Amino acid sequence: MRVLVIEDEVRLAATLRDLLEMDGYTVDVCHDGESGLDNALSAIYDVILLDVMLPKLDGFTVLRRLRASGDSTPVLMLTARSEVSDKVQGLDCGADYYLTKPFEPRELLACVRALIRRQPELRTGDGTLTCGDLRLDKNTFSLICGERSVRLSRKEFDMMELLMLNQKQVLTKETLLLKIWGYESEAEDNNVEVYISFLRRKLEHLHSQVKIRTIRMVGYCLEIPE
Repeated sequence: MRVLVIEDEVRLAATLRDLLEMDGYTVDVCHDGESGLDNALSAIYDVILLDVMLPKLDGFTVLRRLRASGDSTPVLMLTARSEVSDKVQGLDCGADYYLTKPFEPRELLACVRALIRRQPELRTGDGTLTCGDLRLDKNTFSLICGERSVRLSRKEFDMMELLMLNQKQVLTKETLLLKIWGYESEAEDNNVEVYISFLRRKLEHLHSQVKIRTIRMVGYCLEIPE
């Protein structure tokens, strides 16, 4: 899961990055509204943490423009403003939740977890993802099929999670590169191919009926037997 933090306070932004990364997220940070909006419009993020008081473009403007573009990425607004009118304005602009500074780290993480439950029907009560005969356990970074299990590297886990969350869709190599390696990464198509190969070997080792199908000139999707 990839999170975008748009926060001009450098120390707070670094703290948020560390907190989220320790909880297993991949995090990008922007320190002004203009660059934040540019990154947000890439549509590679699962949730956005957005401060209100930002240089160049304030958070409300960023959010209005993001929603006007048709982007529905969940947005958690962070601000020192506690007035009801400010909260109402944020929610009316399209925010999904509003958190007032200072906040407890546990509360922030709980809000993020709630906002990224994009497809709750795929998750069990403990947050484990399911697909066909497979289970993906975030707590142990394990892919499980019946009595067999195998540990995944971080990149393998992120790729399998993305495929499982979008199991009815074809994901392009470009989407996988952006979502897993990031907006400014120098990773290329070959990196995606290598990790797809790793995952296919592990699916074979698990004797899973789920396969990763290549859609020529397009990308990849999961093939799940009826």
